[in-house]
Amino acid sequence: MFDGFTVVLIEDDPPVRHSLVQTLELAGFTVSAHGSAEDALATLTPGFRGIVITDVRLPRMDGLALLAQALRIEPTLPVILITAHGDVGMAVEAMRIGAYDFIEKPFAPERLVDVATRALEKRSLSVEVQSLRQELAGRRGVEAMLLGRSAAMQALQREVQALAATSADVMIIGETGTGKELVARCLHEQSSRRAKHFVAINCGGLPETLLESELFGHEAGAFTSAQKRRVGKIEHADGGTLLLDEIESMPLTFQVKLLRVLQERRLERLGSNDELPVDIRVIAATKADLKVLSDQQKFRSDLYYRLNVAVLALPPLRERREDIPLLFDHFVMQAAARHGREPKAADGALNRRLMAHDWPGNVRELRNAAERFVLGLGSDSLPAVGPPPRIALPEQMDQVEKALIEQALKAHRGVVSATCEALGIARKTLYDKLARHGIVADEFRGGPGGE
Repeated sequence: MFDGFTVVLIEDDPPVRHSLVQTLELAGFTVSAHGSAEDALATLTPGFRGIVITDVRLPRMDGLALLAQALRIEPTLPVILITAHGDVGMAVEAMRIGAYDFIEKPFAPERLVDVATRALEKRSLSVEVQSLRQELAGRRGVEAMLLGRSAAMQALQREVQALAATSADVMIIGETGTGKELVARCLHEQSSRRAKHFVAINCGGLPETLLESELFGHEAGAFTSAQKRRVGKIEHADGGTLLLDEIESMPLTFQVKLLRVLQERRLERLGSNDELPVDIRVIAATKADLKVLSDQQKFRSDLYYRLNVAVLALPPLRERREDIPLLFDHFVMQAAARHGREPKAADGALNRRLMAHDWPGNVRELRNAAERFVLGLGSDSLPAVGPPPRIALPEQMDQVEKALIEQALKAHRGVVSATCEALGIARKTLYDKLARHGIVADEFRGGPGGE
């Protein structure tokens, strides 16, 4: 039921201990039984994958002292206390200290199994969240900002890393919600310009009458409402990076002015005759095919060719479905932190549902789904299965298979034998699939016990 997790049971009465072990093992739990608190404490370590069930009345160290010691070792460890009839006051004190729950004697076996099940569910989710946090914390640079293990994302990470080290202007092409601004920020943060400003402007969000003043700035008195000098976005980005988002919506009349700035790296504020040199890296982001627009004379061809030097094409989420579980868990953690909620991990059924959705809103839509999941708005608020993917069925099945194998490896910390058992496949079959999908089991090892 909870592979890799252990119930540590402490009961000093051997017949009672044997009975409780039998009850738990018949329910499918792995049990480590002890007659004293001291023996049990020796088995607990930070990050322990399991729970503790202990009688309160024990020789030498009692259950309350064990509770305090166990929580010092692992603060998120669920500890369940078994109390005698009439010890309710003691149980309340234990809950105040941090006990997960208490069971009052005498109790039915079903009560013990129910409390242990809930505690292990909580612990398994906590371990999953800790594992994900460690994985994300272990990432550095581009990998930390652009999450994903798919071939498409690994290729994008390499391209961004290579371009970040240059001063070349970049054009980013991608559907709505694919993360064009995130990639632009990544280029800036990984470049030598990171200490200067990253300035983003949405070319479609400003009326044409304000666009020139917004980008170039103006001198006092340049127009009626110009009370004082204003530094424009381009000048503010001097030494840093300027992102021109939705550049396809920039008016044609203004495109020629922008082209001159890109060629000369000089600008004039409105109302001034003085040219100012600017040292900027320009990143243009678009969801449209600028070549088609230029052929239709809806975008200046000379500006298109000026921008079309270093191009990054962002894959839509439906073409990298194996990244969805990792991204969803990441967004769940972020949302839980914002709302002060306990992070929840998606189970296999939900991951399959998420991976089957077509995600027309891409990563932005996935982030919103994670937000609703954390807020507990119900399964109806999560996406239903969308229309058939535009990729071939064999490729789609490969993506799903790869994601499920990675999920099993992660759950079992890279232990091949446990992963084979969870997936119901032979060891040789698993190794063949690891080679075909380019998965390295060692990357999922989270501690001792791996093979």
